Amino acid sequence: MTEVGFWKIAEAEPDKLAIVDPDGNEITFGGLLADANRLVHGLRSLGLEEGDGVAAVLPNGIEMFALYMAAMQAGWYLTPINWHLVGPEIAYIVEDCEAKVFIGHERFADECVRAADEVSLDADRIFAVGDVPGARPYAELTEGQPDTTPENRTAGAAMHYTSGTTGRPKGVRRALSGVAPETVAGSGGLLGMFGVKPNDDNVHICGSPLYHTAVLAFASSSLHLGHAVVLMDKWTPESMLELIDRYQVTYSHMVPTQFQRLLSLPEDVRSTYDVSSLRTMIHAAAPCPVETKRQMLDWWGPVIYEYYAATEGGGTLVTPEEWLRKPGTVGTAWPGAEIRIIDDAGNDLLAGEIGTVYMKLPAAAAFEYFKDKDKTEANRVAGFFTVGDVGYLDEDGYLFLRDRKSDMIISGGANIYPAEIEGELIQHPEIADVAVFGIPNADWGEEIKAVVQLVPGVEPSDGLTAEIMDFARERMGKFKLPRSIDYVEELPRDPNGKLYKRKLRDPYWEGQERAI
Repeated sequence: MTEVGFWKIAEAEPDKLAIVDPDGNEITFGGLLADANRLVHGLRSLGLEEGDGVAAVLPNGIEMFALYMAAMQAGWYLTPINWHLVGPEIAYIVEDCEAKVFIGHERFADECVRAADEVSLDADRIFAVGDVPGARPYAELTEGQPDTTPENRTAGAAMHYTSGTTGRPKGVRRALSGVAPETVAGSGGLLGMFGVKPNDDNVHICGSPLYHTAVLAFASSSLHLGHAVVLMDKWTPESMLELIDRYQVTYSHMVPTQFQRLLSLPEDVRSTYDVSSLRTMIHAAAPCPVETKRQMLDWWGPVIYEYYAATEGGGTLVTPEEWLRKPGTVGTAWPGAEIRIIDDAGNDLLAGEIGTVYMKLPAAAAFEYFKDKDKTEANRVAGFFTVGDVGYLDEDGYLFLRDRKSDMIISGGANIYPAEIEGELIQHPEIADVAVFGIPNADWGEEIKAVVQLVPGVEPSDGLTAEIMDFARERMGKFKLPRSIDYVEELPRDPNGKLYKRKLRDPYWEGQERAI
C-alpha cells in the first residue's frame, strides 16, 4: 500500500490523478510534484531561504497547489491572499508578512498592479500567472529548472491572515517544526478525525476559495491521503451536484449558506443527480440552522459532519449520529483540544451557563498574531484563546454556540443572539439570506434590525414584510422579533459564507458607541 504524504505518493504513483481544475484540466501527482520541485529551485535561485515568505493572489487552480507543495518542502511561509481585496489591502498583507516574492494572477491584474506599486519588493520579485503589467511571467520561475527533488528539505507552513472584520487583518503564524515534510503530511491533517481514510477511492470537491484556512487545509490534506481534488471556481448549487455525480465525489468541506442554496433548488433538479457516492460532507465557518441541517441529513443521509474552529486553531467536532441526538451542537473537543466557557471576570462557568468560548491546543499548535503581541495576549486566559464566540457546554461536554460576542444584541438588559433569529427567518420560503443585528434605540439601548435578501424573482413589499413578521411570531418570542426589516439585493458575504455584518451595522452606529 502506498505511504501517506503527497511527495511519497507522487514518487510511487506518478500517474495517479491529483487535481481537476475548474476548466476540466487534469494533472497527476507526478506532474504536480515536478511543478513544485521546479518552483523550489526557481525561488531558491532568487535567494529564498528557510523561514522566508511568499505571498500569492491566485484563484483555485493548479498553480496554487504547486506553490503550496513547494513552500511546504522548502521551509517557507505561504500567505494566500483573499482575491476580493483591493490593491492597498493586498499591499498591506504583502508588506506585513514580509514576503520575499509576490505572485498574482491576471484575473486580478488591476488590483495586483496597485498592490505592486505600493510594496517595497523589487520588481524582479513580482510574478504573474498570465498578463499583469510590470510583473515577470510566472513561467520564468520554472523554465530551465530541474524537476529533481530539492536538497535540504524541511516543512513549511501556511500563514493565513484573519478576515479583518474588526481593524486590519493579522497574520496567524506558527513556528516552523524543523522536521521533514513527510512527517507533517503523514497524519493527513484534519481528515483523519472525520474517519476519512487514505486512498479508498476518495474524491474531494473544493467549492470555496483556497485562500481560506480550512479550505486549503482540507484540500491539501486530501492530496496527502492520495485523493483526487476536483476544484470549482464560482460555486453554484447545481454545478456542485453535477460534479459530485460526474466524479463520484465522496467528501467535501462546506458552509451552511451552501446547504441553504442546495435546498432551494427545485426537487426535480435535485433528483437529477446521483449523490449516493457521498460519505463525509464536513461543514463549519458559520452557525447552521437546525432545520436546514435536518433537511440536508434527510436528503444526503447520515454523512454530514460538523466542526468548530478558527484560523487560530480549534476545536470541536460532531458526527451525524451525535448531532441527531443533540440537535444544534457543534460537538465535543477533538483529540488534544480543550474547551472552556469563561465569564467576563475570568471565571469558569458551569454546564448550561452561557459565556465566552475559549479553546486550547497542544503547544505544537501554538500561534501568535504576527507582529502584534498585544492582540496575541488580549485574547488569552491561562493558555486558552478565544475568537469572541459565545456559547455553553451541556452536562455531557457538548458545545452549543449562541453567537459572536460582538454581534450579541443587548436590548433592555436582555442578551439576544442574532444567529438564533437568522436561523428561523431563513426558513421562510422567499428569503434567500438574512442578517440580524442591533441598532440604536433611545429607550432600550438596542433594537433588532433584519436585513433580508430575497430569492430571485420576489420583490419587496409591505405585504411581504407583514408575512415575514407573522412567520417569525409563530416561531419566536416577542423579544426576539425584528422591529424593522430592510431588503438588499445581496448580503456582503465572502465566497466561503462569512458575513461582513459590520458593513450593514456600522452606519447605524456612526458617532455612537456600542456597549459590546
